[in-house]
Amino acid sequence: MEDVSVYHPSNLLYTQESLSKYRQGGYHPVTLGDGFHDGRYTVLHKLGWGGYSTVWLVRDKRDKQWVAIKIMTAESTEKSRELCNFHALSSSSQKDLAAHYIVQLLDEFTHDGPNGTHQCLVFELLGPSVVFIIEDYHATGEKLEPEVILRMTQQLLQATTFIHGAGLAHGDISSRNIAFTSSSLSRCASEESLLEIIGSPEIEPLARIDGKPLRQGLPSQLVKAAEWNEWIDEEEENIRLLDFGQTFTQGAEPNRISQPRDLKAPETIFTDRFDYRLDLWHVGFAGHLFGSWTGARARQQRPTFAIKT
Repeated sequence: MEDVSVYHPSNLLYTQESLSKYRQGGYHPVTLGDGFHDGRYTVLHKLGWGGYSTVWLVRDKRDKQWVAIKIMTAESTEKSRELCNFHALSSSSQKDLAAHYIVQLLDEFTHDGPNGTHQCLVFELLGPSVVFIIEDYHATGEKLEPEVILRMTQQLLQATTFIHGAGLAHGDISSRNIAFTSSSLSRCASEESLLEIIGSPEIEPLARIDGKPLRQGLPSQLVKAAEWNEWIDEEEENIRLLDFGQTFTQGAEPNRISQPRDLKAPETIFTDRFDYRLDLWHVGFAGHLFGSWTGARARQQRPTFAIKT
């Protein structure tokens, strides 16, 4: 673990991605304003992070639109099948994946940095995750409207049916991997109008207390993920299923699969076998949680691994 006591104090040292993962094989250090893919994409804000990637809001200068770039850790770049899984889904459909409520992959490239070579996946810009919206509702003692819950559940079932029909299994369906579309964001013509919705970046420089230079591979600044200050569109937007990093081919199940402890499919608890049908358990759980769940609990869930022999 990184000893954060050597840096000037900041809440962002504890609430954002771990600095210990900015190392060889880890995250790529990003500064707001950085350019990617020969300058085509310029970073405006951070959207989020996970154990194997960070996600950034960028401006696509060529197509004049706002998009999201998922920058994989260098280690996960070497073994990730997410890009292959998207290609498999795309080749199985005559239509846009959006018709099946799957997030749209727009571009892909690799980027060399101080911590290695990173796969970069460019996606349509979406709104906040379902886990974010539910948590926000529960903070005020409210719930999503029944009509919204029904529509979300129907769309999630359609997405899952499509994936299974393509001979795949998602492997990681949960409220944190479902987000709303955001047609209003795609129409934003300026940074100012976009930042009114997602909030302006909160940035603090990363610097050592003793004045010594930062070790190689660390970012020069800490950036707080977007907070979606003015998001009000969940009653009008559709959902998208995200994160195909654990997707597997039916009949070629992996030896293990990560699941939050409280969401584990029964077959992974009582047997040593699982297949595409674990998605059905996760869909049912997600549909139930859309209407009854407190989001703060899920953020504390630690993933566990089901082992297949």
